Order: sequence, then C-alpha cells, then structure tokens
Amino acid sequence: MTETIDFAAQAQLVSQLAARTADEQLDAPTPCETYAVRHLLGHLVGLAAAFREAARKNLGPMTSVDPTATVPDVEPGWRTELDRNLRGMAEAWHVPEAWEGETQAGGVTLPAAIAGRIALNELVLHGWDLARATGQEYAPDTASLGVSYALLTPLAESSERGPLFGPPVAVAAEAPLLDQVVALSGRRPDWTPPTS
Repeated sequence: MTETIDFAAQAQLVSQLAARTADEQLDAPTPCETYAVRHLLGHLVGLAAAFREAARKNLGPMTSVDPTATVPDVEPGWRTELDRNLRGMAEAWHVPEAWEGETQAGGVTLPAAIAGRIALNELVLHGWDLARATGQEYAPDTASLGVSYALLTPLAESSERGPLFGPPVAVAAEAPLLDQVVALSGRRPDWTPPTS
C-alpha cells in the first residue's frame, strides 16, 4: 500500500489566505523578491493545476513548463480558480496511485513520491509568503510542516539546491518548526513588508 499524504488542510489554509487578500494588496511586495502578491497568487494558481495533473500522470503542457520561465499574474476570477485548483490538487494526491512510479512537474521527471512532497512544500512556503505579505496569521498543521522539514533538511548543505531556494538562514535550535522550515528554504523568518 502506497503511503499518501493528506493535502486537504494545507490546501484549504492557502485558499482561505487568498480569499482574505484584498485587491488593494495585489501590488504589495512579498518575501519572494521578484514577486508582488499578484505574481505569487498567479504562481499558486498555476502550480496547483500543474501538481494536480502531475498526480494524475496527465503529463503535458501544464507539467512540462519551467515555472521560472515567466512571471505569473492573476486573471479575473482568480480566487475561484485558485480554490478549485487547490481542491483538485488535494483530491488528486489523496489517491494512492498518485504516489507510485514517476511523474513530471516543472519540466522535470521525478519519482511521484518526491513530487507529492514538493507540491505540499510549495503550499507550505507560499502560504507563509502570502500570509506575511498580507499581514495574516499563519499556522500550518504540524504534519505538513514535518513533510517540508524532512524535504528541505537534506538540501541545506547540498550543492543541488537549484534556483528555487536560497542559502539556509541561521535560526536558533529551539525556533518554532515553521521558522525552521522557512529558514531552510532561504527565507528570513522575521521578514516583514518594507515600510514606505
């Protein structure tokens, strides 16, 4: 029996953060240096759809495009589309067969069990990005944080971190798990929007 990881709570959390994001906040900066809130949300719309298709092994344009090739943006109806994509992503990865064999995401072929963990980690980190950028509370479930921590820890000293993560940021050993995960991704856990 293939182990599955439940995305439902984290997907719902990100959807709720997005629903509470005001239109006036779309041009605000985020912890992702090249992204305003609108770009981060556009990225979430796309990645949720891409990882949904990756789980279904429905490989094609959605799974073959490098997510760093363009700067995404939101389109009319993005809140509904994001919620739909997040729900579909969580449902697709709830199926045991999604975790078997190989799949593709971002143009990279990799074991499905790793792709699923990357997908959840994307929701954890970008949920934090969105919450910080828009001044919202953020408390992912411990299981989701544990998946991110286990995925990111081996990469801390690896030369194969790739373009998605910066160098790890030092935090106290007793720092909350969320801060440790954020720091492992190369983000500063104390990031706040710059004051004008």
